[in-house]
Amino acid sequence: MKHSAGLDVSVKDTAICIVDEVGKVVRETKVVTEPEAIIALLTSAGLEYARVGLEAGPLSQWLVNELAEAGLPVICVETRHMKAVLTAQQVNKSDRNDARGIAQMMRVGLYKPVHVKTLASQQERMLLTTRKLLRDKLQDIENELRGTLRNFGLKVGVVSPGRFEARIRELVAGRLRLEMIVTPLLAVRRVLREQLAKLHKMVLDQVRRDPLCRRLMTVPGVGPIVALTFRATVDQAQRFARSKTVGAHFGLTPRRFQSGEMDYDGRVSKCGDAMMRTALYEAAQVLLTRTQRWSWLKAWAMQIARRRGAKKAIVALARRLAVVMHRMWIDGTEFHWRKETDAAAAA
Repeated sequence: MKHSAGLDVSVKDTAICIVDEVGKVVRETKVVTEPEAIIALLTSAGLEYARVGLEAGPLSQWLVNELAEAGLPVICVETRHMKAVLTAQQVNKSDRNDARGIAQMMRVGLYKPVHVKTLASQQERMLLTTRKLLRDKLQDIENELRGTLRNFGLKVGVVSPGRFEARIRELVAGRLRLEMIVTPLLAVRRVLREQLAKLHKMVLDQVRRDPLCRRLMTVPGVGPIVALTFRATVDQAQRFARSKTVGAHFGLTPRRFQSGEMDYDGRVSKCGDAMMRTALYEAAQVLLTRTQRWSWLKAWAMQIARRRGAKKAIVALARRLAVVMHRMWIDGTEFHWRKETDAAAAA
């Protein structure tokens, strides 16, 4: 008889529930959230497991990798799907009830698994998110300085990043109180710029060493950041059976509502990875508005812009970019600026 187990993971403790094939609770307890403790508890019962499930979260990648290495059939479940199922199953929410609900989901197969990224992909993702964090904080400090000084009639105006600090000191010269206030902010900004430059260099070095990223950058509008973000987010191209599903995975396809006589499409779902969706949107915007060289992809987007407007064309182009980049990854090819049919006709 095969059993199923549910893990409700928190930072300190993990609630574990084991059920048999008919749903009867065999064992339930709490252990510290460490792979060794969880593995010891599951294996000490002397049972054969069909599935061991846990919800996707900050600790899930670490636990899934460790439990899989121990030979346990662990499954990471999509968060929104699990929340909907657990809400329907129980009235009172607790760690014990959540573990029971997850175990029952594993038993009946009512779950939606998510992909657990590889260690290399997690490291690339951390590099990108850290770079983005420093970039955003740097922008926040500059905006704060501009807005605060404007209250005193001191306008920074248009200035290059390299001359920003000199411009601020020029404006507050002779105002002792303002100089004392802006000096710590300028010092923090200086450190942020230095560390951001180091992280950006790490991104560029990573892209130079990666043949896939260099191949993805042959697509117009796609630079090092977009290429590395796509690589880290997709992780394994084979997990998508069709390239057309990649756009939907990143939340770039419209929602649909159909009930009786009502049937209409809404805005894009935005249910996928926000960083990847933003990167694709920015790449599409660059391709549509800044890229001068003609390509079949830009011509296709321009036709949509004439019919539906620029904003919808950019979203559609972002979705198409995801499809094209995934197909290039699978085929091992570079971007074709002209369609094969056009090239054949021209020849």
